[in-house]
Amino acid sequence: MNFLTIGHRGVMGVEPENTLRSFVAAQHAGLDLIELDLHLSKDGALVVMHDAEVDRTTDGTGPIADKTLAELRALDAGRGERVPVFEEVLDAVSAPLQAEIKDVAAARALAEVMHRRDLVGRVEVSSFHDDAVAEIARLVPGVRTALVASRYGPDVVDRAVAVGAGAVCLNIRRLTLEVVEHARKSGLRIIGWVVNTQEHLRLVRALELDGATTDYPEIKRTGRFTA
Repeated sequence: MNFLTIGHRGVMGVEPENTLRSFVAAQHAGLDLIELDLHLSKDGALVVMHDAEVDRTTDGTGPIADKTLAELRALDAGRGERVPVFEEVLDAVSAPLQAEIKDVAAARALAEVMHRRDLVGRVEVSSFHDDAVAEIARLVPGVRTALVASRYGPDVVDRAVAVGAGAVCLNIRRLTLEVVEHARKSGLRIIGWVVNTQEHLRLVRALELDGATTDYPEIKRTGRFTA
């Protein structure tokens, strides 16, 4: 299987994260997948942003859930970019996507878009929330799913299996050979994040992971030659 390089919120190391500009740059760099994050606005729009609040990545303040889409649109998300909705990303790039559900309530809205636009083959759905992974699998039969974890032990594999995930996306700072072997025995793919240096890349290649999530497009070029 080919080693996948996944653009983290586009290419957030060089462009404003989770913006159309960042996603287009990730596609131009030839990254295999593009990762993004989903929340619901106050009026139910499926918006692309990582944090629950807009403070860090825009010139606004306050929770996404307290703002309408129009209010979110008025914000500057970096270099004049606007906060996109999920379907705008689908139209802006043709690359496969890994959509991370940040707000469990967003699972139903995402399922509706996936059915309407026949996205089972293009979009893998991930989440830190076991319930969100189970819910999207129930709502969209055949969808590929991944459980994301930052602080974890070997039990993360059992959790992923329990909710029917086909992969785990794991913080490489916590990664151990025990976890990798347990995941392999359970038939799971393993993605490491965040892989931003040659040292990180050597680690994930040595552990024979299936891919790496990165902030920088250069990892795509060097990943081919690192073993």
